[in-house]
Amino acid sequence: MAARNVERFWEWGRKIVCVGRNYADHAKELGNAVPAEPVLFLKPPSAYVREGAPILLPGYCSELHHEVELGVVIGKAGTAIPQAAAMHHVAGYALCLDMTARDVQERCKSRGLPWTLAKAFNTSCPVSDFVPKEKIPDPGNIRLWLKVNEQLRQDGSTSQMIFSIPYLISYISDVISLEEGDLILTGTPKGVSSVQEHDELQAGIEDVVTMTFRVASR
Repeated sequence: MAARNVERFWEWGRKIVCVGRNYADHAKELGNAVPAEPVLFLKPPSAYVREGAPILLPGYCSELHHEVELGVVIGKAGTAIPQAAAMHHVAGYALCLDMTARDVQERCKSRGLPWTLAKAFNTSCPVSDFVPKEKIPDPGNIRLWLKVNEQLRQDGSTSQMIFSIPYLISYISDVISLEEGDLILTGTPKGVSSVQEHDELQAGIEDVVTMTFRVASR
């Protein structure tokens, strides 16, 4: 088999593992308890969308929220990875959005149902170009920001994460083996809010990468 290019992980990576409520202020803004252990959910590879294509509003959603996140791209597979070795399994990073059908998520939560309809729909995971790990020497202390129609909505630092990247890699791989090309979404800082059709979203990792998407109806 020909070697796969991890810089195009969105074309062949098999899963997106997402961490919910990994910033205390974000958990609080949605009225959720700050977790004692990571909250995990999954997105399928069909959730990926790249610049130049729109974020599509699900027809069943009336409140679509943006969540800007640092994505960790796995370059070396592993199971039960020790924290001390976790960063050796990282190929690089990506700027990501976890688009969330918030009204649907709230209904699911109230009924004790999974979040799949709220989190896993097509175009729910916009991603930037691949960022080699050398360009982010300290992923635990970088600024993430997001603007909607030029208005700043989210502005936070990964230093505010409850669970560190090595801890998350170790914790996740204990339960779900990580494979080359997998993406881990590490959570979002406070400031999430709704977007509408025709809105323009700009997001960035300070001094590293930016991306722009528009919202469209299906």
